[in-house]
Amino acid sequence: MSTQSHSIVMLRRDFKHIARNPTSVFNAVLMPIVMMLMFVYVFGAAFDVGEDYINYATPGLMLLAVCYGLSATAVAVNSDMTKGIINRFKVMDVPRGAVLSGHVVASVMTNLLANAALLGVAFLLGFSPSASFLDWLGVVGIIVLLGIAAAWLTVALGLAAKSPETAGLAAVPLIMLPFFSSAIVPADKMGQGVRQFAEYQPFTPIIESLRGFLNGAPQSSDVIPALAWCVGIAIVGYLWASATFKKRA
Repeated sequence: MSTQSHSIVMLRRDFKHIARNPTSVFNAVLMPIVMMLMFVYVFGAAFDVGEDYINYATPGLMLLAVCYGLSATAVAVNSDMTKGIINRFKVMDVPRGAVLSGHVVASVMTNLLANAALLGVAFLLGFSPSASFLDWLGVVGIIVLLGIAAAWLTVALGLAAKSPETAGLAAVPLIMLPFFSSAIVPADKMGQGVRQFAEYQPFTPIIESLRGFLNGAPQSSDVIPALAWCVGIAIVGYLWASATFKKRA
C-alpha cells in the first residue's frame, strides 16, 4: 500500500474518532458560532470600529474557528503516542508521514467545515462582504494555509506532551492568542503594551489579510506577512513534529 493510501486510511480513522467525540465537534464547529453570537449581540454595540460590527468581527472569528479545534488534535496525537497505537502502526509498516499527515488533513478539513458554518451564520446576521471571486479564493487560501500551519504546530505540541491532558492544555495559548490581536477590536484601541503586542504577533496580519480580501481590497503589507507567518509556523511545526515523532516512536 502506498503512502497516499495509508494517509487516506489514517484520515478516515481520524474522522471516525472526531465523529464519536461530541465535545470536539462542539469546540470545533459550534463554539465559534456561539462566540460570534456573543460578540455581535452582547458586546458589539460597545465597540467603535467604524463599520457594522459583524463585518469587522467575522474575519477574526474565522481565525478563531481554526484555533478552537486544535485541542482535540493535540489530544488525539498524544493519545496515539502514549497508548501504544503508534507502535502498532510501526509493526504494520504504516509510514510515519501517513500517521501525522492524517491528523493534519483532518484538522484542516474540520476547520473548513467550521468556517463554512460560521460564514453561514454571519450572512444570516447581516454580514455583507465586498469580495470578488478571486478575493474569496484568497480567503480560502489563507484559511487553508493557516489551518496547515496551526495543525502541524499542534501535532508537534501533542507529540511533545507527556499525557493527553497536558496535550490539550498545550494548545490553549493558540486559542487565546487571537483575543490579543485585532480579531475583536482594532489594535490601536488597546492599551499601551497590549497594543504593541497585538500589532506584532502573527495572528494580526493574518486577520487583516482576511479582512482585506473580504472587503475586496487586500493589502500586500498584510498579505505578505500573513503568508510568511503561516509558512514559517508550518515549517517549524513540521520539523518539530517529525523530530519528536522519530525520537518517541
